[in-house]
Amino acid sequence: MPKEPRLTLQSLKVLKSFLGARGYKACGADIVRQTGLFPGTAYPILARFKDAGWLSSEWEDVDASDAGRPPRLYYKLTGVGQRIARERLSEIAVLGGGGTQWA
Repeated sequence: MPKEPRLTLQSLKVLKSFLGARGYKACGADIVRQTGLFPGTAYPILARFKDAGWLSSEWEDVDASDAGRPPRLYYKLTGVGQRIARERLSEIAVLGGGGTQWA
């Protein structure tokens, strides 16, 4: 079983961004926009969560020449990831960390 990633304020923001809607998929650029994190921070967090089994990923099915850009890799919380995200974020809220710093 993979080691659980260390949860920092930045990584908790990434987890929270996936909890808005069931089955929500987001590419790395979406996460960067939603969290306000720099790409050099967000992408390694996504990779660690994927390695831990908290996220799954799939490439979008798009013709790069038609789209005018390369295909995007979309991430989605796994069942384990949903459980852990809800548990960890509720623990923070119970400890008094549920303020505006998550926005």
